[in-house]
Amino acid sequence: MFTYDVGKFKSLFTELITRNIASDAANWLLTQAANTASAATFNNAFAALPRKTGKNPVNANTEIESGLSALRTGFSTRGWSVDRLSRVWLLLTLDASDQRSYERTIENLYLAAELNELVALYSALPLLAYPEIWVNRCTEGNRSNLGVVLEAIMYNNPYPSEYLSESAWNQLVLKALFTEKRLELITGIDERANVALAHALIDYARERLAAGRNTDPMLWRLIGRFIDDGILHDIKVVLPRLGLHEKEAVALAIHESDFLPAKELLETAPLQAMAGKKTNWNEFISDTKNKI
Repeated sequence: MFTYDVGKFKSLFTELITRNIASDAANWLLTQAANTASAATFNNAFAALPRKTGKNPVNANTEIESGLSALRTGFSTRGWSVDRLSRVWLLLTLDASDQRSYERTIENLYLAAELNELVALYSALPLLAYPEIWVNRCTEGNRSNLGVVLEAIMYNNPYPSEYLSESAWNQLVLKALFTEKRLELITGIDERANVALAHALIDYARERLAAGRNTDPMLWRLIGRFIDDGILHDIKVVLPRLGLHEKEAVALAIHESDFLPAKELLETAPLQAMAGKKTNWNEFISDTKNKI
């Protein structure tokens, strides 16, 4: 049913909520949770919730956040608002003993949801019971053109990396690039890297550069371990058109590669000057932010 200790998780989640909303709003929320057996009551509460809790950013407690991520690996409320937090909490109060009824209730919420409700629903994916039944819903969400919905699916959300097929995962990463999302915030971005994605990314880079457009340097993070003859050939083709920061990323990607012909490229211009400037992607990301 649940893949984690939902009781302990909900207890910590409740504490986080009570620290972030007024006592009257917390009391109202607890009252609604006691009436989740009625679909109409639950749906009304889910929709009305922001009027009770407000929409302030969550003031995260480090200890609670650590406890939540320990119970549900990869989960984080970083960047959430209190109404989003409270809606996800409310979903955890649903009776999950009857899978068909549980699924129907949540699917009906998806069908009727406005933007912020969708954000909460997709944020809740890693916490819902019967996680395998939400794969199609996650895949469909990735087709959205709504930036905040995509971020709810991609950022600090372990569900996609745990349950999407390789093909669907690769589409998520490519969608992130198309919509200029931050790859480093996608949970599982390194663990789910694969050779098919590496080839798709180098093709994407070639197309962008041929059209005179820049590429996200972070895409090279997902290519380095899979460099082969074909990818190395493409690197040589695009290298003259890359900016300084992109060349640094290529050098770091090659540094992570075990493909010896690629290593030889580090000894030639223009990568020779880049080799060793960054030793890991966290350092690369930090340096990028400092330059913005």
